[in-house]
Amino acid sequence: MSQRAREELARRIAGEITLSDDPGATLRKWRTDFDVSQTELAGQLGVSSSVVSDYESGRRESPGIGVVRRTVEALIAIDADRGGDRLRQYARVISAGFESDVVLDLREYTTAVPLSTFHDAMDATEIVAGDRDRIYGHTVINSIQAISRLSSEEFYRLYGQSTNRALVFTNVTRGESPLVALRVVTPTPNAVVLHGIDEDDLWDHADDLARADGFSLAVADRDIDDALEDLRDL
Repeated sequence: MSQRAREELARRIAGEITLSDDPGATLRKWRTDFDVSQTELAGQLGVSSSVVSDYESGRRESPGIGVVRRTVEALIAIDADRGGDRLRQYARVISAGFESDVVLDLREYTTAVPLSTFHDAMDATEIVAGDRDRIYGHTVINSIQAISRLSSEEFYRLYGQSTNRALVFTNVTRGESPLVALRVVTPTPNAVVLHGIDEDDLWDHADDLARADGFSLAVADRDIDDALEDLRDL
């Protein structure tokens, strides 16, 4: 990732934290998304882990711009030292843009949302429970258009700014194509919802793939426009 891209990413994250109604929760969201512990972050910042905990929980006054900037720079530095996996992922999506007939909705949440809340909004039935029960965003994708038009590199961009998200594939008949396509994308999402089918229509091997990759798998058949309205309230 170039220095310019790193600076752009840092500005975006810092801006989201600073403008959030709950800066501590948003800070925690980004720390978690970078897979950095409170102790690790505190060490990079040269403070005690209780300071990081207090900011995230709201026990300490909301961090100022200077603290936010140093925290974001610390997260980026930690990831760079590890090899930059998260930085490369974000580099792919900083300028993400899709045609509206490919991606119907792509949103980031300011705080973690329980996966059960997301499923309620979609009126989805979970078939396989995943390893993680919270998400930080969602992407709603026209599966036919995405599979026929997107390259494997463009598939990465479906993750938006957080890989800890739910991917909803619409216009699904069995679910085989989107699930097989996801096998070439690393990392996998926290959750996948196949829209337009019920459990009886599901591809025979769908649950096996979900268990192998550790994501939640659900099906839904609610009117997609109504579902999008409720998802936007998240």
